[in-house]
Amino acid sequence: MASVAVVVFTRDLRVDDHPALARAVREAEHVLPLFVLDDAILGSSFNRPNRTGFLLESLHDLDDALRALGGALVVRQGDWVEEVGAVVRDVGAGSVHLSDDVSGYARGRLDRLQGAVDVPVERAPGITVVAPGEITPGAQGDHYKVFTPYFRRWSEVRRRHVEPAPERVVLPDGVDPGSLPKLADLVKGDRAPDVAPGGASAGHARLEAWIESGLRGYGDHHDDLPGDATSRLSPYLHFGCLSPLEALRAAAHHQGEGPDAFVRQLCWRDFYAQILAGRPDAAWSDYVSRCDRWRTDPDIEQAWREGRTGYPVVDAGMRQLQAEGWMHNRARLIVGSFLTKDLYVDWRVGARHFLDLLVDGDLANNNLNWQWVAGTGTDTNPHRVFNPTVQGQRFDPDGDYVRRYVPELRAIKDGTVHDPDHKVRRAYDYPDPIVDHRDAIAEYKQTRGGGA
Repeated sequence: MASVAVVVFTRDLRVDDHPALARAVREAEHVLPLFVLDDAILGSSFNRPNRTGFLLESLHDLDDALRALGGALVVRQGDWVEEVGAVVRDVGAGSVHLSDDVSGYARGRLDRLQGAVDVPVERAPGITVVAPGEITPGAQGDHYKVFTPYFRRWSEVRRRHVEPAPERVVLPDGVDPGSLPKLADLVKGDRAPDVAPGGASAGHARLEAWIESGLRGYGDHHDDLPGDATSRLSPYLHFGCLSPLEALRAAAHHQGEGPDAFVRQLCWRDFYAQILAGRPDAAWSDYVSRCDRWRTDPDIEQAWREGRTGYPVVDAGMRQLQAEGWMHNRARLIVGSFLTKDLYVDWRVGARHFLDLLVDGDLANNNLNWQWVAGTGTDTNPHRVFNPTVQGQRFDPDGDYVRRYVPELRAIKDGTVHDPDHKVRRAYDYPDPIVDHRDAIAEYKQTRGGGA
């Protein structure tokens, strides 16, 4: 009887550099690629139009890739562990292969699966460049708490080889692949009008174009708001449409400040993954408590969400998020600082809003970056503040980024769009600032107690 292996796809929606898929094809005659639409996730706040739409596009693209290899993506919906177990039993599989993950939920369901099937469950790398736990600070704990020493060790780790896509995937006989639902069947609401397309094909095209035209200047220009010099690869990395190791290898073929800065960003992604693996509670609890007494004010929180704060660069960032399901990294720092420092609103309010709209939103990168900005994370300077006026003048000196996303201010043709004399903008139906930055930060420092 021919051997059968089940490969369960999760956040690794590709056939290139997929260690779990590659091992299954090597070891079994028949391979069943499976994706389960998990009812627990579909019923949670993680099921949002931007992200679920990107997921469905990525699954369609994965199915196309598998069919080109002779297989197909088998789709099921329900309790994730029960559905995987049912497929394993139905086809008489001798093994299950999947990529290891870091969140408490992901690890919990993998552990439940291990106890629910009577065959080996093989976990493979593939979500990060360096697997969480592969490097540790020894006696100091199970994960690095400071980025710089982690980066040094991470840079020295010998990389695994990039797995080529299999030449052929042979399904077991008699398997009904099922079909993918429509977005409206899974979630209510519309996607952002300018959201990026999902799928490994789109991800590879984006990577190749950016490596060719944007990588070398990345070190100098990644903070340039109107220049939009970031890679925009984060959604494809989040869903595993792109292998982070492939992205690193592509950058490593070039030398200079740009590639080095990009590789450092990939390391930040791994850094937060190993923190969440070591401290799953840090997804929603302060990594380092500062004894904050956060304010609750629904009106100012809503003004922030809508991009109506009266600070143009803050509002531009928030409206970019609404339009694209994505936000420039420098803008993320600015709007995060404004919420947690100027408004002194709990970082979890911001993290949840980002997860509602971001295509690339995941617990490790989104929530731990929010904690870095709020001063409750790994930051060694918890009192860092991003002045929104100064940030706008520095990283959007001519006001082009603001005018791109805040149409009320397009009539102001130069950098005076950031002028702190906010009365200039009243004629353009633009709101006055909801707080005075200087007064707000003085109150924030006093409230936090200085040495907290």
